[in-house]
Amino acid sequence: MSIAQKAAWIIERNMDEPLTLARLAEDCGVSRSHLAHAFATATGKSVVGYLRARRLSHAAEALANGAPDILQVALSAGYSSHEAFTRAFREQFGSTPEAVRERGTTEGLPLSPALDLDRFQPRSIPAARIVDEPRILIVGMRGRFPAGPSTHGIPALWQRFSPFMESIPAINPGMPIGVTMDTDDECGFDYIAALEVTRFGDAPAELTQLEIPARTYAVFSHDRHIAKIPETYLAIWNEALSDTGRKAAEAPVLERHKPAFNPRTGEGGVEIWIPLE
Repeated sequence: MSIAQKAAWIIERNMDEPLTLARLAEDCGVSRSHLAHAFATATGKSVVGYLRARRLSHAAEALANGAPDILQVALSAGYSSHEAFTRAFREQFGSTPEAVRERGTTEGLPLSPALDLDRFQPRSIPAARIVDEPRILIVGMRGRFPAGPSTHGIPALWQRFSPFMESIPAINPGMPIGVTMDTDDECGFDYIAALEVTRFGDAPAELTQLEIPARTYAVFSHDRHIAKIPETYLAIWNEALSDTGRKAAEAPVLERHKPAFNPRTGEGGVEIWIPLE
């Protein structure tokens, strides 16, 4: 069973429990960031967003069936007050809890059904190699991106970064590096299109300088077209990383272009470096 399947299974059977991303990650035996990425790559949704939508859908069904106490429904859905529940309910459905109870039906409401767990089928990928890596210094352009199995804005970020490459001092010979970090509970994340450097210098103001401490990584190879990289991440986060017997650390994930990588065609492959505890 994949990590996303485990999380969805736990959510469906513990809807009224005080579930959080941290609690679900613990129950799945992985870190918060591991679960966040596993779920988003498999479903296109954040764990927190899916849990919220499922709870509100359950609440709407209870109200349509005549639940007499709206506050009790709110508490069961994870809200501490009638007001907070009403705000979330209206945002989700464009209607109030009272209106749904009065109508006695959920017809026309955009309910969120339970996920079809059978469709989570990560493809097989080669086993990771475990690497101890010294500290890394990078200079690059940073952007914020939402959860999802594919992020079309990242190629555009690389395109915007490209004209700055020649102005970065002390470049370390080698290929460019992508860095994913600061994943939040909704699985939004920062991505940095970057070059490695031997020291920090007077880089353009539009760029970010970052030191990544030394640590151990599980390194996975992606040899297909770069547009297919979400499929490799799906396999890593949902099965392949767990197969290493190690847990992902709350630290930046690296994408290192292979020497044969061609940024014009997207061919040549990359390596995905997952930080380990």
